[in-house]
Amino acid sequence: MSKLQVIIVTPEATALDQSAESVSLPLIDGEAGVLAGHAPMVGRLGPGELRVVDGGSQSNFYIDGGTVQIKDDVVSVLTGRSCPVSEIDVAAAKEALEKAESMEGGTAALAEIKNKALSQARTQLRLAQR
Repeated sequence: MSKLQVIIVTPEATALDQSAESVSLPLIDGEAGVLAGHAPMVGRLGPGELRVVDGGSQSNFYIDGGTVQIKDDVVSVLTGRSCPVSEIDVAAAKEALEKAESMEGGTAALAEIKNKALSQARTQLRLAQR
């Protein structure tokens, strides 16, 4: 079976660089599954779970959203934050949710920031509590 190369890059570091049989990505408007030979594409990611399957094992990562590029069997993810789902700090996620809920949303820009923060915090809690 052909393989993909999956790379997750954050502002701090390369969080992942490994081969995989498949990848599932949280797009802003749904989920995309990627296998070797996938057509080239660029997409916007929403906060959610990125799943990497290789050799019968699955690794799950939380990502804050960002951008994905798929080209020549390389899946490149650029995101503000990534961590294994098992390492999500539930207390910090609850604190982020409380902070986001208390934000004022007076202007359209502030409402967008609030909605993004709410979505990220809720997604982290959902993933951590499974």
